[in-house]
Amino acid sequence: MNFVKRAGMSLGARRSKTAALLAIFLVICTLLLGGFLLQAAAGRQEAAAQRTIGVDVTVRKKGLTPALTDRLGALDMVHRYNAELAVQAATKDFAPLTSKVPEPGGAAARKKDKGALAVNGVRDSGMLLPFSYGSTKITAGRGITPDDEGRDVAVIEQRLAAKNRLEVGDTVQVESTDGKHTSAVKVVGIFQDPAQDPTMWVAPHELPGNTLYVPAGIAKKLTTGTATVREAVLKIGSPDQARQLHADVEHLLGRGGFEFRVNDKSYRDQVRPIQRVGTFAGLIVWVIALAGALILGLIVMLQIRERRAELGVLLSMGENKWKLIGQHAVEVAAVTLPAVALAALAGSLTGQSAGDAFLGRQNDTPVSAARAPDTGIAPPTVRVEAADVGKVAGIALGISLVSTVIPGIGILRLHPRSILTDTE
Repeated sequence: MNFVKRAGMSLGARRSKTAALLAIFLVICTLLLGGFLLQAAAGRQEAAAQRTIGVDVTVRKKGLTPALTDRLGALDMVHRYNAELAVQAATKDFAPLTSKVPEPGGAAARKKDKGALAVNGVRDSGMLLPFSYGSTKITAGRGITPDDEGRDVAVIEQRLAAKNRLEVGDTVQVESTDGKHTSAVKVVGIFQDPAQDPTMWVAPHELPGNTLYVPAGIAKKLTTGTATVREAVLKIGSPDQARQLHADVEHLLGRGGFEFRVNDKSYRDQVRPIQRVGTFAGLIVWVIALAGALILGLIVMLQIRERRAELGVLLSMGENKWKLIGQHAVEVAAVTLPAVALAALAGSLTGQSAGDAFLGRQNDTPVSAARAPDTGIAPPTVRVEAADVGKVAGIALGISLVSTVIPGIGILRLHPRSILTDTE
């Protein structure tokens, strides 16, 4: 009789033990699939975190121009960047805030004000530390984005907006300190700066409420001298890329003469825990594979001892010993396929909740509210894919092969006469 057909008959005749073997394989396959799903979800979330959080690299150099900043932002490993161009400007059709404390020396000591507004030309206000860490918040409208390049828009502080009864959608005019250039900008956002007004007199442009954020092009128009960037912030994927970025920046700006500072605290707080989950998931896969092979090997070994009489009869009938081993391998492999299918079904039903339990907890890593950035990372997505099921099926079949072949080596040393004599 063909040993494959004989394996099917044996599984049918031994239903209880077949069901127990299926249950064991189901547990092993489910744990294996869970490890792969968790590993894949951690990888996707890590990639999303690197794009969203990344590592901020601040570059400062005397005479850094907007053109140089754009070249830095065009480097291959930089996927987001911001430049800050700070200028002073005067109001045209609205009133700036003034210090509530009298100026020392009275009106006689007052010098001509160069501009009551502190205008910051930015490319992406979301990359500014006060906004990214949540200390400064947009209370209405939106911030400045790269899409605003070439547009006449502005984001103003809520105290200045309240004094002039300005709302999102209103238009105000700002003027350069020499009076040569005027820009009419549309208010697209209002922000709240937590800084309180100083308790001593300061010039109007030093008051927190007189701060405006505009696209860099508007700031260039209001500049009376050479437009220089205060600093450029480059966002890269991981701290490992900082060394190469430093070399690229040095190639553009020249050796030395610039400040290169890496801020990877947010990356360590948010991304490293996700990486540890991925590593843990990979370790689970190896442990389950080894433990599964060991457990099934012991079970098959016990089955071979229980079926010595059956083996003796088959050997006495001239059956090849390798075919007997093949029969055991087919019996175990036949249980593997439905176990993989059931594990895939279980993974699709419960995988998301398991991913939320592991990866969601990593997103809730306690960080000081004053320093915790608004990461905006999407919740972990756990989905069963054909590649993961294929990996589980391959490992499960490998386990079934190892767990039957190694114990089956003992069959090669069996002799029909001795087996039948022992069983009489």
